[in-house]
Amino acid sequence: MHTVETVLLVLMLGAVTGIAARYMRAIPLPLIQIALGAVIAWPQKGLHISFDPELFLLLFIPPLLFADGWRIPKREFFAMAKPILLLAFGLVCFTVLGLGYFIHWMIPSIPLTVAFALAAVVSPTDAVAVSAITRNLGMPSKTMHMLEGESLLNDASGLVAVKFAVAATLTGVFSWDAVAKDFTWMAVGGLGIGALLGWGFSRMRDTVTRRVGDVAATQMVLLLVLLPFAAYIVGEKIGVSGILAAVAAGIATNFADLDRSNFISERLQTEGTWGMVESAFNGAIFLLLGLQLPSIMGATLLSAGHDGWRLLGYVAVISFALLLLRWIWITLGVHGALRKAHREGRMTEKPSALLNLATTMAGIRGAVTLAAALSIPVHMRGGVPFPERDLLIFLATGVILFTLVLAAITLPLILRRMPPHEDTETQHEERHARAVACKAAIASLTLTEEEAQRHDEQWLAQYQEVVGRITQEYRNRIHLVDDSGVANSTEAQRDTPELVQDRRLRYLREMELRLRCIQVERDTLYGERQAHRINDETLRAMVSELDMAEVAMRKRLVVARRAAGLPIDGH
Repeated sequence: MHTVETVLLVLMLGAVTGIAARYMRAIPLPLIQIALGAVIAWPQKGLHISFDPELFLLLFIPPLLFADGWRIPKREFFAMAKPILLLAFGLVCFTVLGLGYFIHWMIPSIPLTVAFALAAVVSPTDAVAVSAITRNLGMPSKTMHMLEGESLLNDASGLVAVKFAVAATLTGVFSWDAVAKDFTWMAVGGLGIGALLGWGFSRMRDTVTRRVGDVAATQMVLLLVLLPFAAYIVGEKIGVSGILAAVAAGIATNFADLDRSNFISERLQTEGTWGMVESAFNGAIFLLLGLQLPSIMGATLLSAGHDGWRLLGYVAVISFALLLLRWIWITLGVHGALRKAHREGRMTEKPSALLNLATTMAGIRGAVTLAAALSIPVHMRGGVPFPERDLLIFLATGVILFTLVLAAITLPLILRRMPPHEDTETQHEERHARAVACKAAIASLTLTEEEAQRHDEQWLAQYQEVVGRITQEYRNRIHLVDDSGVANSTEAQRDTPELVQDRRLRYLREMELRLRCIQVERDTLYGERQAHRINDETLRAMVSELDMAEVAMRKRLVVARRAAGLPIDGH
């Protein structure tokens, strides 16, 4: 099958499984997609795709991590920086050393450096899989943000550990000084180049849109979609982490978006485009994982000296050891940082044994683990086969499936036993922001003396009538009594031409004032976010409501202007 046909088929199957998952809510979507991929590839004449790890990392991982970096609430991310860094870097080192020695002890045929490589391969959690499994299970929001932050950063530390473990296997030489220097360069350099590219793109976008406005919205969204690929490629070319570059570019772009409250068309297109990209690429990743399963299992089972049941036992033991090390690290190394964050108000939920267990089980492995395993070289210097490469890939793939299935089973049980948790802090911030925005909109309706002197008494009377109606609606919303849209301003009276035209002009004035109020509300919400009184998720949800209301109102305003015989552009 040609590459183009394969890509189209994978994307189509991703969309179909997404629809099917709506009817099978008990089964997580990633498991459905992996199973379907395995079924399609299992027959002798099934769909078999040659998996290129470098191409896979380039095509699928950067946009997904960029989107995660763009969406993750930055206030919570930086507030939880210490536990996130402990998980993203400290836990990876702890896992590589502890699990590496354990694997070498359990399977002596695997050399120690190769065991370290396998431990490094399975050390990163997967942001896509974590979100897919825990999205609708009621995971506390701050814990979810911590898990997302961990997944964004530990890909780089895990891949760097793989690189050095493989290098030690190929050369027989290992230097802690070289590891520390290279890791610092790759991490800091990746974050720096990504932030620089994100900042540069934002400056260019601001320069263009200041001149042409929202006319170039489609082109800007296309460039934004290409930005994570550019960050990844540039990062890899100069020898730093392309993955961290893509993440940093997403975070930098999100910060720049806080100054773009007026660009409604671009914002709506961006949300829609990224929603489609994430859905398509998420599906493609897990389908490709399923498509690789038959060939991975077949290659390993055909290798000399490998028994199927023994291999499955190895997978289970390694997976449990991996989760045990994670639980130990969270309990001993991260629990104190979480308690401190809770005392300082940066974390609503109080750390507990159940929360630690839920955080442990959420350590799901996914696409990056598979790509890292398949990136292990086939031969060493001199053409000698890389030691136990097929077994390493099989065990890594088994850990992916084991952690996915185990999380799908255990997380709902654990979260149901946890005390009911309501994110009252975020809800309070949202209510406060809505009240502040409504008050700002009311204040914007007051005419100055200079503005009042420009109009006659009839105009002023009509203006005050409309302002009174709008003000009352905003006051109702402040008191959480009524947040409905536009009031019905038509009265039951005879439709003489004069009355019809008068009502049309009143309606136009009301629509124009409402549009002005929406703009004031939106600017106020962006001000609340810049002052860190609300987070990115709250801002995004509330601004989306205002954007949709403004788009609908502008369409009604165009129709009303045509009916009144006025220019469409308002001049």
